[in-house]
Amino acid sequence: MHLIQRMLAQTSELPAAQQVHLRAERRQFLKRRWRALAEDGAEFGFDLEERLVDGCVIFQQDGNDYIVRQLPEIVFRVPFSDPAHAALVAWKTGNLHMPAQILDDAILVLHDDAMRNLLLREGWSFTEPEVIFRPMKAVPHSS
Repeated sequence: MHLIQRMLAQTSELPAAQQVHLRAERRQFLKRRWRALAEDGAEFGFDLEERLVDGCVIFQQDGNDYIVRQLPEIVFRVPFSDPAHAALVAWKTGNLHMPAQILDDAILVLHDDAMRNLLLREGWSFTEPEVIFRPMKAVPHSS
């Protein structure tokens, strides 16, 4: 098993044929300690100094870069019809404390029963795509 404490690079400069992927759920990127297998069977243990990012190089061996890739997940995608609608959707979503990713024309929100109930109650149109979800980082309230 290879012990990883930090990423080596944000991205790989090697061609795809020389990249070995290790796939991880988004929640794994939030953890400091975890284990995973790369697609070639190599075993990795993580005891991280800082969080990894999707696409980063964590290990190099035999001319290959080992890269962590985030798995896609199903989210709610709520399109905005106008700025007032965008503000209302964002405000009500924020009141649920749901992880969210803001796009130019929509919001992506964690796939959760509470959010589904809100969407159905409000009658907002939505889809349920499978995407690489990159929610905004939570910022604690200041005193």
